[in-house]
Amino acid sequence: MTAPVMFCYAHPDDETFLSAGLIRTLSDQGFPPALLLATSGDAGHKNGAYRDWTREELGALREQEMAVAAQVLGIADVRFLRLPDGRLQETDEALFVRQVAEAINRMQPAAVFTFPPDGGNGHPDHRAISRIVSKAVTEGHCGSVRRLYYVFSDSLAQEGRIPAVKIDTLHLWPDKADALRAHDSQIEAIRRYFGDLSLCLPERRYEAFALAWEDGAWWPEKTERQALEELGLPLS
Repeated sequence: MTAPVMFCYAHPDDETFLSAGLIRTLSDQGFPPALLLATSGDAGHKNGAYRDWTREELGALREQEMAVAAQVLGIADVRFLRLPDGRLQETDEALFVRQVAEAINRMQPAAVFTFPPDGGNGHPDHRAISRIVSKAVTEGHCGSVRRLYYVFSDSLAQEGRIPAVKIDTLHLWPDKADALRAHDSQIEAIRRYFGDLSLCLPERRYEAFALAWEDGAWWPEKTERQALEELGLPLS
């Protein structure tokens, strides 16, 4: 099986928080992407009815929740590495790179999306998956991948980077909200970030991504129009 685009994140729900609009847009255009998650999220928040669940129970539940969210967003394939949640930075680097590269190579994507180097919010797992995906892609382990994108962050803006892809989620919000609701075990954290899911908050409306690497070159200069064309997306 192949997918033209692959998203590589740390936990179930990362894909919806950061890129549900882009994922849904790709799927609607006939390019359903694949998703690789390093963990099952078994160290995640335990709210409501899930407070007394074991890590094993929570991890199994979050994989089930991810399957529902994937159906909502039109994700073609979801794979889990099932590495230790909260301790990705302790994983043997060579093994981690090999596992990520194998997962990417099974899908043969031309473009890969992941966290920026600082993880966006500093989360150690986010930083770890960003580092490992970047090594797998840029050091020649994933021959099909021509472009690596980072979720846009304040740290990238401070470096003078600009988004290559920006998605307005306003018209896609019902799907994004439904995918967020699918991650019910994490709903308290989700509501703290997004508020009332019946509304699209102005500060959560856009998803943005920087083109970090292309065909061996870091930080290529591309217009948003060029980046959208290469992803097969409608031009803004």
